[in-house]
Amino acid sequence: MKEFKGTIRSATLEDLPILLEFEQGIIVAERPFDPTLDKDPISYYDLKEMVLDNDTCVVVAEVDGTLVGSGYAISKKARHYLDHDHYAYLGFMFTHPDYRGMGINALIVDELVNWSRAQGFIEIRLTVYEDNLPAIKAYEKVGFKKHLVEMRMPRPSENQ
Repeated sequence: MKEFKGTIRSATLEDLPILLEFEQGIIVAERPFDPTLDKDPISYYDLKEMVLDNDTCVVVAEVDGTLVGSGYAISKKARHYLDHDHYAYLGFMFTHPDYRGMGINALIVDELVNWSRAQGFIEIRLTVYEDNLPAIKAYEKVGFKKHLVEMRMPRPSENQ
């Protein structure tokens, strides 16, 4: 495994053009796992709003002035029957293909978990497609455990 020789830092508005590219990279990677995604162009996030929001933590991995990864932590309201009111939700995990296998995603997750704990969150969650085995393995490696499986009935138009 190559060693990551960079930094993890808070994202800024100057990072927005690259963050938008990362978002499209995530969509391309997830499209094979989700037949319900609309046709391009689509967007998952309001990245500008997230970068400006003091209650959201958006971080980037940077090597020699080049952004190579990203992630965020946001507060989400928990269901009324759970033992916590809010939880930290992690998302927008992306590592540029040329920099994968260097532990960058783990460093981003560590930074987001540290931020979440500092905000007082006792519960931290993320979602991942069931068939995205590399992502599941990466998240399990940093301490996440499978919790629920969301199921859906395929549409008549989908190959079964």
